Amino acid sequence: MDNNTTTPAADAAKTVGWILDASADFLGRRGVESARLAAEHLAARLLRCPRLDLQAKRGLAMPPPLVEAMRRGVARVGSGEPLQHVLGQWGFRNLVLKTDRRALVPRPETEGLVQLLLDCAPLRAVKQPRIIDYGTGTGCIALSLASEIPGAKLIGLDTSDEALALAQENAAALGLAERVVFLNPAAVDLADVLEPGSIDAVVANPPYIPTDACARLADNVRRFEPMAALDGGPDGMEITRQIIEESTMLLASGGFIFLEIGAEDDQARPLGRYLADVGFEGVRAHRDVFGKERFLSGVLAAGL
Repeated sequence: MDNNTTTPAADAAKTVGWILDASADFLGRRGVESARLAAEHLAARLLRCPRLDLQAKRGLAMPPPLVEAMRRGVARVGSGEPLQHVLGQWGFRNLVLKTDRRALVPRPETEGLVQLLLDCAPLRAVKQPRIIDYGTGTGCIALSLASEIPGAKLIGLDTSDEALALAQENAAALGLAERVVFLNPAAVDLADVLEPGSIDAVVANPPYIPTDACARLADNVRRFEPMAALDGGPDGMEITRQIIEESTMLLASGGFIFLEIGAEDDQARPLGRYLADVGFEGVRAHRDVFGKERFLSGVLAAGL
């Protein structure tokens, strides 16, 4: 097991600790980021225990079927498949969501976008706020807001029917199917189902990577995640501008917009100006957990 072509965990008599160490070593030599953490997530999923409990189980023998399952999982991650796809689920705020190729894996930065809405006192003062989530993907934003804002009514939009199916599966599993409606705006005229000026907040994590930059994304991202959820057009802001334009019609006067943007491409300034140009006031950039300007917020001016 000391070469790069043999996966670990082939010996059923090995302990949990040995398997963890061998798996982390294998993944590290394959260039997997946070190899030890990935191995621990795989083992914890198979052993059905919290990851932090693994230390106490290091001396225990892993049952042969789980050894083989661990070997397969490690091989998949080592080949470049996202850990979240191999696990079949991933945590986002207080939720555990099903994850697969149909939608982007929820990123930790996006949890900050949800927090911006939760910290917005005027929005929280609305008894039953109506909130639209553009580019819902797994449903992580819409479902988090539904679970954390009592009475909120969510509408999740995505142009991918596959992503919408995944979001609906997550909503059903979490008991939130009656709180969130998922729609494909390419198949439904929003004007037919949403009254202009009836929405209290718009939140969006749209595709925001410039088309040329998509070709330079990490191999595992290009191979396993939907490019349509990443490619934001020539400057990365094409879809975001469309969402901003639609929001001026859907939002009530004084309604809020919250956007995730491309921090690496300095999108805060041009998109901030665009928000102001179309009628949003109090436009602000917000930093993510890594200190980057990742989000924008604004309030639709009265009378628009």
